Amino acid sequence: MPEQASTLAPSVDLLYYFLLSVSTFFTVLIAVLIVYFSIKYRRGNQQVDRSKGEDHSLWLEILWMVVPLLISMAIFAWGASLYYSEYRPPDDAIEIRGVGKQWMWKFQHPSGQREINDLHVPLGYPVKLTLISEDVIHSFFVPAFRTKRDVVPGRYANCWFEATRTGTFHLFCAEYCGTNHSRMIGRVIVMEPAEYERWLANSNMQESPLAAGKRLYEEFRCVTCHRPEGATGRCPPLEGLFGRDVKLVDGSSVPADETYLRESILRPAAKVVAGFEPLMPSYEGQISEEQLIYLITYIRSLAKP
Repeated sequence: MPEQASTLAPSVDLLYYFLLSVSTFFTVLIAVLIVYFSIKYRRGNQQVDRSKGEDHSLWLEILWMVVPLLISMAIFAWGASLYYSEYRPPDDAIEIRGVGKQWMWKFQHPSGQREINDLHVPLGYPVKLTLISEDVIHSFFVPAFRTKRDVVPGRYANCWFEATRTGTFHLFCAEYCGTNHSRMIGRVIVMEPAEYERWLANSNMQESPLAAGKRLYEEFRCVTCHRPEGATGRCPPLEGLFGRDVKLVDGSSVPADETYLRESILRPAAKVVAGFEPLMPSYEGQISEEQLIYLITYIRSLAKP
C-alpha cells in the first residue's frame, strides 16, 4: 500500500480494509460450506438421513436476506459519508487551478506562480484543486493522498486534500489519454508552511489569475455590454452573479457556477438569460482554457454593488 500522507488517507484505507475483510470472510465461509456439504452429502454416503425430503426454514431465509442488507446499507452510509468529505472542501482551502493537457499537468497558484508537472503545497493546510482538461479525458491521481478525480473537457472538476507529512509524492494520470499517457506524471511537493512561503516569494512571480482576468475582461471589451446593474446594457450585469440562480428565457433556472460561466463565454446562445437577446458573440476557438480560468476568476470577484 502507498504511504498515508493526507488526512483523508486513513479513512479511505479503513473502508477498503473493511470491504476486503467482509469479502474474504464470506468467500471463505461459502467455500468451506461447499466443500463440507459436497463431502457430507455425496452420493453413496449411507450415514445421511435422506427420508425427510425437501424442507426449508423461514428464519434462515430471513437471516440470509437481512444480514447482507444490513452490511450493504452500512457500506453505503460509510461510503457516502466519505464521499461527501472528499468532495466538499473547507471554506478556507487554498485554491489552485489546474489544466490537464496531452501530456502534462499545468498548475497556477492564487498569487500567480505557475508550474508544470510539479505542485508545491504547504503542510497542514487544505488545498482545493479546480481542474479541467484542454483536450481529452485525464484523471488526477495522487496515491499517497488517496485522491483521484477524473478531469474531462468542458467541465470543471474539484477535489481537495490536506497533506500530513512533508516530502515528494507521485502524481499520475489514471485515465488512458493517448500514446504518451505513461509519461504524464508529476510530483506533489509538500513543504513546511514557512518554507512554502519562501518558495512563493522566490519563485518566478507572474500575473495572478485575478489580474489576468481583469486584463482580459478589458481587452475583450466585456464592460461595453455587461454594464453594472441599473445601467442600460445589452447583456446581463455580472456583479454578484456567481453563486446565484439565473432565470432563462425558457422559464428554467440554472446556478451561476464555473461551468455555467464557461459555457456562457464559449456558447452564449446555449442558455440565454430572461429579458435579454442572444447578442453576445461566441469566443469558442479564440480563448484558451487558462484564459477562461482567468476570466471566471475575475467574474467571481465582482461583488454586487
